[in-house]
Amino acid sequence: MKENSTSFGGRKVTAGIIGNVLEWYDFAVYGYFATILSGLFFPEEDKVVALIATYGIFAAGFLMRPIGGMIFGVMGDKLGRKKALTASVILMALPTSMIGLLPTYESIGMWAALLLTVLRLLQGLSVGGELTGSISFIVENAPQDRRGFFGSWTIVGAVGGILLGSLVGMLLTLMMDAEALSNWGWRLPFLAGILIGIVGLILRRDMNEGEDFEKLKASGQISKSPLKEFFRDHTRTAIVTVFSIWCFAVSFYMLFVYLASYTHTFLGFKLEEALSINTFSMVILMGIILLMGHLSDKFGRKKVLIAGFIGFIIFSVPLFMIIDLAEYWHIQFAQIAFAFIVGTQQGVFPAALVERFPTRIRYTGLSVSYNFALAIFGGTTPMLATWLIHISDGDILMPCYYLMFSAIVSLIAVSKFEETYKKKLE
Repeated sequence: MKENSTSFGGRKVTAGIIGNVLEWYDFAVYGYFATILSGLFFPEEDKVVALIATYGIFAAGFLMRPIGGMIFGVMGDKLGRKKALTASVILMALPTSMIGLLPTYESIGMWAALLLTVLRLLQGLSVGGELTGSISFIVENAPQDRRGFFGSWTIVGAVGGILLGSLVGMLLTLMMDAEALSNWGWRLPFLAGILIGIVGLILRRDMNEGEDFEKLKASGQISKSPLKEFFRDHTRTAIVTVFSIWCFAVSFYMLFVYLASYTHTFLGFKLEEALSINTFSMVILMGIILLMGHLSDKFGRKKVLIAGFIGFIIFSVPLFMIIDLAEYWHIQFAQIAFAFIVGTQQGVFPAALVERFPTRIRYTGLSVSYNFALAIFGGTTPMLATWLIHISDGDILMPCYYLMFSAIVSLIAVSKFEETYKKKLE
């Protein structure tokens, strides 16, 4: 029998989401310091080209996510969610700390960029297993009528980690002058990654396996080859799932990762101002995510998701035009408005995606589908948005059109979903 919502929330949600907080702090710090890293690891003849190259390495980390999803997905489906989630935290901590120790372009030339790329690939490998593993673990064990709400906490944890990265960036830029931040200050948030492994191990040490997985194990129904079974029996489901996540991936990385760098690089705002706008908006976003997860338990996953896609199609152009006014409070207003629309995706997809795959291959199916979508559409978004503006002589609406297109594709894909919010997990 499933635990009630009170005992479940107290005992398992914290253990499930804390890894997301820690891991996504590590992963996001790179994105928020992209403008500084571009000058340290690449020649500065053209700041836009250097920023594109820096975001290229950001995207390279995402290319490892599907591989990480396969590795950790198989581990989670065969050995258990606990072992996979513990290993992913450790794998994130080591390369993050090492980034803080890297010599720059001035010291070793392009070798600096190469080493940075290798470490980002290792980070991507880890992230490929963490979020989807925690989503599987939490939604599988949530009360049936609260899967949307409890699933939304996994994204709150991830957003909380990214928020922490933004907050650390803002505080460092406020406490240090530009020269100190460029010389050594940027290293501090990366070096803090050594704490990630220690804290992660402590928090995950006493974590229990989920009830659904234990039942499979006790009955001898654990899949011998989750990856083979996934590709053999669930390819069509995976393809539709990938396209359904397109807007989810593009919207978040465009509006809550890329936009801070755009505000600083193209609109001329100080870095601390750009990060403060982003930080406040993400606090609002966390509450909206929980609200949308709750609403999906009441009205269904599809209705809330479709409302969000329509919101992007209708409001993206007006909100981007407000951003282009280049006024602090105008940008803040636009990003908060976008947060309401983004929240419809972030709050609902955890439960919606878990409900699309059976327990015996769920970790694998969810990890492969989600990470392929994030690698193709999410990790490339900051680089693509910068490039689109570059080739269009600074037209901010170019990324906007791409966001709208992704919403149309995802709307079509989600329309093919079966409504599952009242059904028991297989």
